[in-house]
Amino acid sequence: MKNFKIWKNTTALDDYSEGLNFTKDKDKADIILLGSKSININQFPYLKAIFRVGVGKDNVPFKECEDKQIYIEFPSKRSTNILFEETSNYTVSLVLRMLYTSPEISLPWKKNPRRSLEKKTALIIGTGNIGSRVKHKLSQLMQVVSYDITENEAEELESLIKQADVISIHIPNMPLNDNFMDKKKLSWMKNEAVLINTARANLVNEEDLYLAISKGKIRAAFDVFWNEPYSGKLTTFYPDSFYMSPHIASSSADFFLGCRNDLDKMIQNLMK
Repeated sequence: MKNFKIWKNTTALDDYSEGLNFTKDKDKADIILLGSKSININQFPYLKAIFRVGVGKDNVPFKECEDKQIYIEFPSKRSTNILFEETSNYTVSLVLRMLYTSPEISLPWKKNPRRSLEKKTALIIGTGNIGSRVKHKLSQLMQVVSYDITENEAEELESLIKQADVISIHIPNMPLNDNFMDKKKLSWMKNEAVLINTARANLVNEEDLYLAISKGKIRAAFDVFWNEPYSGKLTTFYPDSFYMSPHIASSSADFFLGCRNDLDKMIQNLMK
């Protein structure tokens, strides 16, 4: 295992790297440990394989790897199921955090009545591996509707957005979906509605979201950002109107351990 030199652009497995041989020199790398950022495999003349730490495929150079006979491996089904579960659980936690805002503790205590959670409506946009789990989990707590391009007509989306108290996005990251939530769709959101994003930041137009929040119309909670670590203009609204977490929705020790085991198996196969 030590014979293979690994170049990485992710810190995901830093605590699970015992026995691995890393290099910062691209021209010496046999394996790439790939995070969510893009790479140019022409900079890796001796590359044999790529291990993607995650399930996103938008930054994986499939065609170039096929041409160069470079092996590509993703986490196993067992590992990805952990990722899907943890990401959906974390998404639900953001929903609850934003709907159950913490009141200011001062004397005398002021207790403002709230609308029951079961009376509120969540809209899940995209019902794939993670979205479907979020839909199921939230349905135990509140009213849930969903929109998926494979199941709904495009003209249905406006009415679904207008009725939702909270919207969670889980659509694929592809050029077609860039800025999916733009000024127009954000304007459909009811006053004080919440937008949740644990998928990809570019699914939401940053400037349009900033304007919507600055008007006091909506709030949002994001775990993904246009540039990471994020220091953009939306930070001015943290933590009440724009809650942020540092891209940790899938950061489970069990998932990382699963990925390390999957990486070891890939290396063993390369050694045959």
